[in-house]
Amino acid sequence: MPSTSIRDTAYDPETRVLSVWFAVSGRRYDYVAVPPETYAAFRSAFSKGRFFNAHIRDRFRHRLVPDRLAAR
Repeated sequence: MPSTSIRDTAYDPETRVLSVWFAVSGRRYDYVAVPPETYAAFRSAFSKGRFFNAHIRDRFRHRLVPDRLAAR
């Protein structure tokens, strides 16, 4: 199901970095050390925003990716 808060995601299983593009701001944040099981559950969640808030936000170290690198 499409999300109103999350525009897109990408996951690199080798580095365990989850990239999240937010719909309203257009900003991309990278979340570090995200287990593959968490990403799989995130992808299959009915509400991406609710899952993100409950299981990813404030649980994993993150960084804002500069605009020039964040485009997708």
